[in-house]
Amino acid sequence: MRVRAFTVGPFQENTFLISRDGSDRAVLIDPGDEPDLLLGGIEQEGVTLDAILITHTDVDHVGAVAPVARATGAPVYCPKLEVERLADIMAHVPMPGLGPYEGYQADETVEGGEQLQLAGFDIEVVFTPGHTEGHVTYAFPEGPAIASGDVLFQSSVGRTDRPNGDHQTLMRSIATLLERYPDDTAVLPGHMGATTLGHERATNPFLAELSR
Repeated sequence: MRVRAFTVGPFQENTFLISRDGSDRAVLIDPGDEPDLLLGGIEQEGVTLDAILITHTDVDHVGAVAPVARATGAPVYCPKLEVERLADIMAHVPMPGLGPYEGYQADETVEGGEQLQLAGFDIEVVFTPGHTEGHVTYAFPEGPAIASGDVLFQSSVGRTDRPNGDHQTLMRSIATLLERYPDDTAVLPGHMGATTLGHERATNPFLAELSR
């Protein structure tokens, strides 16, 4: 698989453009901001989007959804529990001065358990709440790789100190990923650098409680 990362916006969020080697089809995960940059990257890669996949609807992950969807015609897949936030992004902006961002009505919803066939990939949707109530992770077993959104980071985990966050729920979600996928699975996180499940299992201090 071919992965191109774009780090965008004031929160330095990672947007991922993923395609198979030699393919002209791709998926875009969490277009958070800077739509012109993202659209330019899609054009440079010479690919057509089969879908825009959203892990969760925090503003830094969805700020560019509407303009990218409109420009490409790609359907938007959103966690079912969070479609209202996507539709009215500005009602959930955490601080003044951000945006304005345009809301979007999701074309498809996911809630975990789905098997998506997009851009030549079989993509597994895993329900991974804890950071937000509807958060999902998109897994590419062929990679192997997972787009973990704000669940798991390099040496860290997602915040749970906001409404709808819950630490124990988040840890159960991470445990599910560790149980389901091998240690060499690449983790493509919503912030910071890429890592692997095995590296995080061995070194991430937040995961120590999972081995107790």
